Amino acid sequence: MQTIGEWWMWAAFAVFVVVAVIVDLVTLRHDGAHKVSVREALRWSLVWIALSFAFCGLLWWYLKGTQGPEVAGLKAGEFLTGYLIEKSLSVDNVFVFLMIFTYFAVPAEFQKRVIILGVIGAIVLRAIMIFVGAILIARFHWILYLFGAFLLITGIKMLLFADEKPDLEANPVLRWIRGHLRITPTFHGEQFTVMQDGVRWFTPLFVVIVMVAITDIIFAVDSIPAIFAITEDPFIVLTSNVFAVLGLRALYFLLADMADRFHYLSVGLAVVLIFVGTKMLVAPWFKIPVFVSLGVVGAILVTAVVVSLARPRTEPAD
Repeated sequence: MQTIGEWWMWAAFAVFVVVAVIVDLVTLRHDGAHKVSVREALRWSLVWIALSFAFCGLLWWYLKGTQGPEVAGLKAGEFLTGYLIEKSLSVDNVFVFLMIFTYFAVPAEFQKRVIILGVIGAIVLRAIMIFVGAILIARFHWILYLFGAFLLITGIKMLLFADEKPDLEANPVLRWIRGHLRITPTFHGEQFTVMQDGVRWFTPLFVVIVMVAITDIIFAVDSIPAIFAITEDPFIVLTSNVFAVLGLRALYFLLADMADRFHYLSVGLAVVLIFVGTKMLVAPWFKIPVFVSLGVVGAILVTAVVVSLARPRTEPAD
C-alpha cells in the first residue's frame, strides 16, 4: 500500500479521533438528555467543517515542504473530493436516521445518544473496511472495477427508486428482533435494557440503535468504494471518511426539520454514484483529474439543492 501517511501521522490522527469522541461523550453526559437546538447544531457543524479544512490545509503545507507543491495539491484535492462525497452521502444517511426515529417515535432528547453511538460504530466499521479494501486493492487491483460496477448499479437503482420510501415493517432485521426478543412497549429513559420481574427486557431504544447500526453498514458499503474511486491512498481515504462522519451528529440535528426541502438530493446522490462508478470503469483508458471530479461532484450536489428549493414538493410527504 502506497501512502503519504507516516507512522506519526496515523498516530496523531488516531489521538485526534479519540479526543473528539471523548469530547462528544463528555458533552453528552454534561448536558444530559435534551433536545439539540438548531443554533447548537449549526455551531457544531461549522466547527467540524472548519477542522476538516484546517486538517486539509495542514496536510497541504506539510506535503508542500516535504514532497513538493504538485504532490501537496494532488493530495489536498483528493481529500477535499473524498470529503465532499462522504459528506453528501452522510446527508442521505441523516434522512434515513430521521425516518427511523420518526417510525419509532424516539423523543428528541434521546436521539443525541443514539447518534453518538452510531458515529462511534461508523468510525470503527469504516476503518476496518478501508484497511481491508486497501489490502485487497494492493493485491488484486481489478477489484476497483468491481467497485465501479457496484457503484454504477447502485446509482442507477437509486435514480429509479428515488421517490420510494423504505418499508421498515418489512425489514428482516426488525422482524427478527420483534420475533425473538422481549421488547418493552415504552421507552425507559436512555436505557437499552431493563429488568422486569427478574426478566431482561429490551427497550425500543435498543431496537433503534440496532437499526442505526444496520444503516451504518449499508452506507459504508456504498461510501468506501466511492472514496477509493478518488484515491487509493488509505490515509486520505480514512481521514476524509472520518472527518465526514464526525460531523454527522450535528448535521442530523441541523437538517432534521428540512428533509422534505431537499427532496431532489437523493437524485443528485444517485448521479454522483453513477459518475464515480463510471470514473472507475473508464480509468484504464481515460483518467479524470481529481479537481475535475471535485468540480463535477460539487456541481451535481449544488444543482440538486437549488432545484429542490426552486421546485418544492407539491404533495405532502408520507
